[in-house]
Amino acid sequence: MADRTTSAGVPEGEHRPGTLARRVKDKVAARARMRRQPPPPWRQGNHFRLLNDGREFFPRMLAAIDAAREYVLLEMYLVESGRVMDRFIHALGQAAARGVRVCALFDGFGALGLKPSDRRRLLDAGVQVCWYNALGWRKRLANLIRNHRKLLVVDGRTAFVGGAGLTDEFDDPVPDGRPWREVMVEIEGPVVGDWVSLFSETWRHSGGAPLSVSVADPRTDKRGAEGRVVYSAGWHRSILADSVIEQMENARTRVYVVSAYFVPSRRFRKTLRRAVRRGVDVRVLAPGPVTDHPLVRHAGRRFFGKLLRNGVRIFEYQPRVLHAKLVICDDWVSVGSANLDRWNFKWNLEANQEIRGRAFADAAAAMFERDCADSVELESRAWARRPWSDRLREAWARWVDRLLETWRRPPVR
Repeated sequence: MADRTTSAGVPEGEHRPGTLARRVKDKVAARARMRRQPPPPWRQGNHFRLLNDGREFFPRMLAAIDAAREYVLLEMYLVESGRVMDRFIHALGQAAARGVRVCALFDGFGALGLKPSDRRRLLDAGVQVCWYNALGWRKRLANLIRNHRKLLVVDGRTAFVGGAGLTDEFDDPVPDGRPWREVMVEIEGPVVGDWVSLFSETWRHSGGAPLSVSVADPRTDKRGAEGRVVYSAGWHRSILADSVIEQMENARTRVYVVSAYFVPSRRFRKTLRRAVRRGVDVRVLAPGPVTDHPLVRHAGRRFFGKLLRNGVRIFEYQPRVLHAKLVICDDWVSVGSANLDRWNFKWNLEANQEIRGRAFADAAAAMFERDCADSVELESRAWARRPWSDRLREAWARWVDRLLETWRRPPVR
């Protein structure tokens, strides 16, 4: 059967931006709105569940899609053909066959590993697909602007947020028996409506047809926790970064940071050192020798000496690739897509779920401590005696990092 296409020659169900004038107008309007808009408010009465690794979060995400009755909204950066994607294509197609509206928003670079045959399977199943900032040689540096968010929303009732991608690296088992270390959070409650709004904005500016979807009854559960959606859009000061800094500045007992790519800004490093001077327990869990980006690891390690001398405890995770992104400050937790490095906030769309609640924070802290037990804690004196080969790698990474900092972020065209 011939491929179905629209009158413009675009495969049916696959949405792309219209004219250049329309795209420019939409981008300008979006930036103006986001500069004016404050972050979404804190919302009470939510329920949050911390999910460890793909063996926990993939089955629950697929079960939620299987139970969908109205709509499924999927926003992903890293998407690749394989076992995991096969399961999601099947579940999304089954939902569309039941009459559920299924919208999938994939990043134009992060989804390069999705085979054309799998893209066609999605479209043939009735899934509406959009691509954020598809690559093009005329765009030059604008190709570096990426949508790094990871989100699944079902019927406005349940959402999943974190750092995972739809790739086999997060699956369990994997060929080498070491799936990437990752966390997601399952969300129910009024805050899900804010995730629907954030998705809808990005979907529209990626060329998707307007969304008109319902959100579950916003009545709150008094036993639930407070939650807030925070985001970063790259072209203005990051609400997400500002919120993390504010929480660190006000922390009294603990600041725990998990970062897959720990290349902190000067502001971030200074805030960590000041927290130590106030008597706060400050710990950082960073990637160890098993990493998918060695250059980024060495770029961040060049900051370790001063942090260690000022009392920041640093742990390097050993068993497998660390891909999680999490911050705990007293009874406040932020989990999502952001790595808290300068590149992310300059070039990427990011989004995190903030949670205020003692029970969830303690559960996250217990998970953090278990991961620290599987790590090597660095010691200041031993760090000063590290091999010259490590110092040379850090010097090379520093040069690359500073070069990238000189690149100016252009608008997406």
